[in-house]
Amino acid sequence: MTCSACSGAVERVLGKLDGVKSYNVNLEQQTVNVQATAPFETVLEKIKKTGKEVLSSKVVS
Repeated sequence: MTCSACSGAVERVLGKLDGVKSYNVNLEQQTVNVQATAPFETVLEKIKKTGKEVLSSKVVS
């Protein structure tokens, strides 16, 4: 994510995704933290559909 439009696109898809409890998009650090009951792969797919590349990801219990 390099601009507010990029981060806005990620926020929009996460906001519409069932099972997402909360999320934090940090444009400066180019990170997204998601708390969700939705499957991990589903969240990743939705983010990738915005055209953004996911460089790393992990599940934290």
